[in-house]
Amino acid sequence: MDADELDWNRTLREQWEFHRTHQLRARLDGLTDDEYFWSPVPDAWSVRPRGSSAAPAQVGAGDFTIDYAFPPPVPAAFTTIAWRLGHVIVGVLAARNAAHFGAPAASYETWEYAGSAATALDQLEAQLDVWLAGVRGLGEAGLRVPIGAKEPFPEAPMADLVLHIHRELIHHLSEVCLLRDLYLHTKPATNGATR
Repeated sequence: MDADELDWNRTLREQWEFHRTHQLRARLDGLTDDEYFWSPVPDAWSVRPRGSSAAPAQVGAGDFTIDYAFPPPVPAAFTTIAWRLGHVIVGVLAARNAAHFGAPAASYETWEYAGSAATALDQLEAQLDVWLAGVRGLGEAGLRVPIGAKEPFPEAPMADLVLHIHRELIHHLSEVCLLRDLYLHTKPATNGATR
């Protein structure tokens, strides 16, 4: 089969769907609130009840905000599972779903961050479903269309954005899994779950 016969849209979707189904989903099952908010180092950025953060900025529309600073500190702040999931849900997925697939507008400032692990995982699944439906809807021709002014490289094809988002998902959600492993091995008395 030559490259012209390959279903590139299916291939790009399967790149993420395989990882989600065979590597990630089981690793996120059973995420507890204690893990979600756990900070293995002092002053880690997280999602916190409104008004309880010492970070340079706290943004969000609901009862919980995400720690933030602009420009970002150097070195970058260490971040909790809650922060990393918030980043993936809003910055990686929801903002792109809004910009490219007609989903409601989303930004770090306007998002209602999850106050529990279960709610965060529900938000993640909902945004992943919108993303994959949007990518599927592009078909083959849509992957070749320039991204446009909503992204830093407007002349790049949509396929480049899809690959970028999938790299971001694999990268950041692997960090979440690593933090779960660290939690399990440093707090075994408080976590009866096995992974």
